[in-house]
Amino acid sequence: SSYEHKLNFKKSKEACLSYIQDALLQKQWKRASEFLTCYVESLEKDYSREHIGPSEMIWRIGTEVLWHHSQSSMKEFNCFMEQMKTLGVKRYLKVCLEHVFHLLCNGQIDEAYQNLSLAESWRFGEQTAIQDKEMKLIQAYRGLLDYYSWSKQKNILLEHGEDGFSDLAVEQEMHGYFRKAAVNLKEIIKIPGVWDVFVKCYVDLLEFYGDHNEARQVLNEYAYNSKFPANPNAHVYLYQFLKRQGESKKSLISALKILHDIVPSHELMIDFNTMLQKSKKRKKRRLGLEVIFAALDYAGWKANAKAWSCLARQVKQILISEKHLDWIKQEWNSRKDWWPAFHFSRYLAKRNWQENKSLSYEKALVAGILLGKDCKYFKYVSHQGCKAQLKRFRMLKKFVNRHNPVYLR
Repeated sequence: SSYEHKLNFKKSKEACLSYIQDALLQKQWKRASEFLTCYVESLEKDYSREHIGPSEMIWRIGTEVLWHHSQSSMKEFNCFMEQMKTLGVKRYLKVCLEHVFHLLCNGQIDEAYQNLSLAESWRFGEQTAIQDKEMKLIQAYRGLLDYYSWSKQKNILLEHGEDGFSDLAVEQEMHGYFRKAAVNLKEIIKIPGVWDVFVKCYVDLLEFYGDHNEARQVLNEYAYNSKFPANPNAHVYLYQFLKRQGESKKSLISALKILHDIVPSHELMIDFNTMLQKSKKRKKRRLGLEVIFAALDYAGWKANAKAWSCLARQVKQILISEKHLDWIKQEWNSRKDWWPAFHFSRYLAKRNWQENKSLSYEKALVAGILLGKDCKYFKYVSHQGCKAQLKRFRMLKKFVNRHNPVYLR
């Protein structure tokens, strides 16, 4: 019957898709392409209307297979993408964007730019308004490629020095790229979202031409506008800009404080700790100790010699001055149950000593202060250091013996 025929067809089509999925997961690209061919042929008899249409299935699966298949060429991929653009008006701009990404990955920048220009001129009734966001992305990526061309021209002119800037034709061409890039990049970053690469390029353009106020306004908006999603990079870009502009330490600390609240393990926390330690205000020095302890809570920092040096220096200063010992105690109380195994095991002592003796020294100092002279890490490293007749390790042992951490234990 007609019903049974449709049911069997549906089952066979689903089975075919299942085989394709299995082949993709196992990275069997040749097998996947064979099943995809069967799937495409079967669709000639398919009149069903699904949420995700067959053309989208073919586009997504075909793109994946062609990208990884050992025998596929860029010519075949371009031909396939051009066919996909004609299959669905609603997906036209998305397909164009994906095509551009693949062209860029293969170094075909001029072809990518040409495709973006063609997509930007595309119009199809009401669909143009519906796909406004995709069109903005098309324009933004065209702006990105204009920035790339501007950057190349700028580097050429800078390499030639003053003589290079006498070439007005090249300079005018560079300014032309600037104007086109600036217009499109400025538009995309007005829309709430994560636009890191576009923001960085736009700020670079503004800084080169001395428009520092506009650059500051863009970065402040990107970092502090509540309509935009929380983004650590926004605060990193703002901090780097402020640093380049020679802003006050107060402004730099303010930018990094927010970054610390979002990502306490960020690499800039060493800069943050250094600035806070140099402050004359007790509150900021206290925050500095909190920042470096928090960073070392993360596995990625376990072997960071700079971080351990920052902590060792501040803890040592506190012990010598005999002021604010409670700061150390407060930080250690929440960590004393897990830091010894996490940071100060005998296994880590051996490995750190073999790989980086400076790291071993800083960690041994902290371990000795926090856990005392009987700490496994401190005992092993100090013994190895004294055995190797390294003067600073003998001094380390004397310092820890003199400052018995009874108050911490």
